[in-house]
Amino acid sequence: MNKYCIFKHVCYFCTCFFIKGNKHIKIMTEVKRKKGHPKGLYLLFFTEMWERFSYYGMRGILILYLTKTYFEGGLNISAQNASLIYGFFTGFVYFTPLIGGWIADKYIGQRHAITIGGITMMLGQLSLFAFNTHAGLYTGLGLLIIGNGFFKPNISTLVGGLYADGDERRDSAFSIFYMGINLGAFMAPLLIGYLTDNLFSSTHETGVISYGYRYGFLAAAIGMFFGQLLFNTLAKKYLGNLGSRPGALQASALSTDEVVDTKKPLTKEERQRIVAIFIIFVFAIFFWAGFEQAGSSLSLYTDRYVDRVVFGYEIPTAWFQSVNPLFIVTLAPLFGMFWVSKIGKKISTPIKMGAGMIILGVGFMFMLAAVAQRGGDIDDITVKASLIWLVLTYLFHTLGELCLSPVGLSVVTKLSPPKLASVLMGVWLLSSFVANIVGGFLASSVESMGAGKIFLYVALFVIFCGIVLISLNKFMLKLMNGVR
Repeated sequence: MNKYCIFKHVCYFCTCFFIKGNKHIKIMTEVKRKKGHPKGLYLLFFTEMWERFSYYGMRGILILYLTKTYFEGGLNISAQNASLIYGFFTGFVYFTPLIGGWIADKYIGQRHAITIGGITMMLGQLSLFAFNTHAGLYTGLGLLIIGNGFFKPNISTLVGGLYADGDERRDSAFSIFYMGINLGAFMAPLLIGYLTDNLFSSTHETGVISYGYRYGFLAAAIGMFFGQLLFNTLAKKYLGNLGSRPGALQASALSTDEVVDTKKPLTKEERQRIVAIFIIFVFAIFFWAGFEQAGSSLSLYTDRYVDRVVFGYEIPTAWFQSVNPLFIVTLAPLFGMFWVSKIGKKISTPIKMGAGMIILGVGFMFMLAAVAQRGGDIDDITVKASLIWLVLTYLFHTLGELCLSPVGLSVVTKLSPPKLASVLMGVWLLSSFVANIVGGFLASSVESMGAGKIFLYVALFVIFCGIVLISLNKFMLKLMNGVR
C-alpha cells in the first residue's frame, strides 16, 4: 500500500467513477496507476463489500431466527439443533467453493462464476424472506450454499490475478480487499438489527416481542443486487480480460492476454508449494473453528447472559456482529502498511499465522472472565456479565484474524499454479467448511458442558496450534520455495 492509506484509495476510486472529463483527474489516474493499485482492485472491493453485506446480515440474525419461537418471528428450533444447523450451513458455504473454483477454472471463467453465484445467493435470501417455514429455510440456505460456491473463490482469485509474480503490493492489496469484506460485514448487522428489532418488530398483548427477521433477509437480498449491478456494469472497463475465460487468469489484467497452459504438468516446485497450502489449510481449520463461535455460541451467550443495556437502551444482539468488522475497518489500514514495511517484510507467513492463532486463544480468556463474573455456568438469565469482556474478546479475535486471514488469501494466490488458482483458493476456503462444522458441534455442546469449559478448551488448543505452526517456520519456507 506504500504511503497511501486505504481511505485515500477508496476516495480516489469513487472520484474517478463519478467525475469524468477532468484533465486533473486523468493526470492523477496515471500517477496512481504507477504508484498505487490497479483500479480493478476497488471494483472487486465494492463487489465483495455488498456480497458480504448480504451474507453477514443474514448470518447475524440466523441463530436468533432459528431459536426464537413462532410468536417471536422465529422457527422454534432448540439451541442445540440450531447450533448444528448453523454449523453445517456455514460449513457448506465454504465447501462448495472447491467445486465452484474448479468449474470456473475448467469451463466458465471467474467472471461468469461470480455473476451466477451472486444471482443464486440473491434468490436464496428472497426465499428466506418469502417463506417463514422450515421448507423455506432449507431452500434459502441451499441456494446460498450453491451461490457462494461460485462467488467466493473466484473473486479472491481475481484480486491475486491483478498482480504479477513477485509484486510486493499483493499482501497490501488483500488487506484493502479484506477491508471491503469487513465494511460490508460492519454495516449489515447494524441495519438489519435495526430492521428486525426496531422498525419491523411488534409486541403482542402478552408482552412477547415479535421480531421482523424476514425483512432482514429482504435487506440482504437487496445488498446482493447492488453488488451484482456494480460488477456486471464495470468489470469490462476495470478488469479487462482478467478471468473472462477458463484458464485465462493473466498475471496482469492491464498488461497481457496470455492464456495459461492447463495441460502442462506441475513442476517439483509447484507440487511442494501445493503441499504447503495443505499444511496451512490444516492449521486454518483450528483457527476458524474457534473464530466462528462468534455467530453461534458467543451470540447465544450474548443474548442471554451479557448486560446489553447502555444508557438505558438495550443493544440488539445482532449489532455485536458488527464489532469485529468495525475493528477490522479500523485496524486493517495499519496492518496493510505494516506488512509492506521493512519489519513486516521480514515476518514470514507461518509466523504471522501462528501468532494469529495465539492471539485468538488469548481472546477467549476474556470470555472466561465473563463466565467467572457471573459465578460460573449458571442458568439464571438475570445475572449478567459486563459488556467489556465481550468487546475485548472481539478485539483480540480481530487482531488474530488480521494476522491469519488476509495473509492466507494472499499466500494461496502466490503459491498456487495459475491453472489451479481457483481450485486451490477453494481448498483454502474448505478449511472453513471443516471448521464451521466442528464449531457447530462445539456450540451445541455448550448446553451440556457449559460455556466456560468450551471457551477454555478452545483457547488452550488454538494457542498450542499457533506455537506448533511457528516452530515449523523453516520447514514451511523450504516447501514454499522463495514465497514468504
